[in-house]
Amino acid sequence: MTRTGFGAFLAPHHPIGEHPTLQLRRDLDLAEHLDQLGYDEFWCGEHHSTGWEVIASPELFLAAAGERTHRIKLGTGVVSLPFHHPFHVAQRIVQLDHMTRGRVIFGSGPGALPSDAFTLGIDPMVTRDRQDEALGVIRRLLRGEERFDYDCEWFKLRGAKLQLLPLQEDMQMAVASMISPSGMTLAGKYGIGVLSIGSMSTAGLDALPTQWSFAEDAAAKHGSTVSRRNWRILMSFHIAESREQARKEAAAGFLRWNNEYTVGTLMRPGGAVFESAERAFDDMQNTATVIGTPDDMVRAIRSLLEVTGGFGTVIGFAHDWANREATFRSWELVARHVIPEVNGLLDGYRESQRYVIEHREAFERGTMAIMAKINENERAARAMAEMGQTQRQAAVPGHHAPDFEREAAKKKAAEEAELVSPAKAQA
Repeated sequence: MTRTGFGAFLAPHHPIGEHPTLQLRRDLDLAEHLDQLGYDEFWCGEHHSTGWEVIASPELFLAAAGERTHRIKLGTGVVSLPFHHPFHVAQRIVQLDHMTRGRVIFGSGPGALPSDAFTLGIDPMVTRDRQDEALGVIRRLLRGEERFDYDCEWFKLRGAKLQLLPLQEDMQMAVASMISPSGMTLAGKYGIGVLSIGSMSTAGLDALPTQWSFAEDAAAKHGSTVSRRNWRILMSFHIAESREQARKEAAAGFLRWNNEYTVGTLMRPGGAVFESAERAFDDMQNTATVIGTPDDMVRAIRSLLEVTGGFGTVIGFAHDWANREATFRSWELVARHVIPEVNGLLDGYRESQRYVIEHREAFERGTMAIMAKINENERAARAMAEMGQTQRQAAVPGHHAPDFEREAAKKKAAEEAELVSPAKAQA
């Protein structure tokens, strides 16, 4: 089977009230934790306002994360291309790829927060077109094309060529996609991956199958190809050993995140302020959000795979709904139970167990071999006979242990039969 990848996306969404430096240190701890648990990817974003989304440079953060991790891929999720000169972006990504020894995934977007664009004096109406224009130039630079000039209304290049190329020969790239077709269209145009972050709403979840068709249509138009293996979909979750425990741990943080930030600050269309976490939990049932057990998470992922027609990687949304210990435990439970279940890593174990249970008769010779050796030695046989059932079972490892009571009964029956046989012969 084709295995599903697992990663994390750190916007971040940190509630106001904690020491900013400690929040950033905890974010780095999370990256290290996920690397140790075997997650495939770690993404972080670029934002400049709202008070909750506090990483201004994903490249800086990922450079620090690269020093504390070893194998996990590190994705810019995303660099807001209209806010930067494309040459500078290309240079930073190349340097980051070398500093992380070839673990970078270059993710780009138009800029998620209108307040960021306003601060920089950029009209949100032009950001998607500028992302497209910048991405085309950056791809040329990263491929090491011959020197070229470029002129447009918002940047210029003269004799542009990078003096150092990425460490990776073929760096993965991805674009952010919400509900509009622009992200998927860019992915199809350039034949690159997608990071779908609109699945946190019901409308975004319902739009996913249609969204992928935009990428396929654009790929056909521009003579490129797109692969579902490079499609990443964002899911939100908090996992515990029981649903009750998961809800208890996440209740206060989830309610604050929804009421104060998602609705109160971002003013997300269709959002509602809830008086209780229970009402909020019930409202998110039709989204890609799971607050429950590993089994609940497995069912949600399988459902999402079916709804979309298939994708490559589940990206978990990193949040502060629960405290640090419960949050890290949630990611651990997903790694221990959800990832192997979704990817069929336990199927072989279960098949082997069933086979042994259903073919027990084939292994009786193991019992016969043990009893034969015991009975060959008179002292061993006598010692075994004098032991109680509990002592006998403890003396032999479970996978070798014969049924001593049954074997004793068989031996007694055989001895009685030998006594009876001479009597019959004399008669």
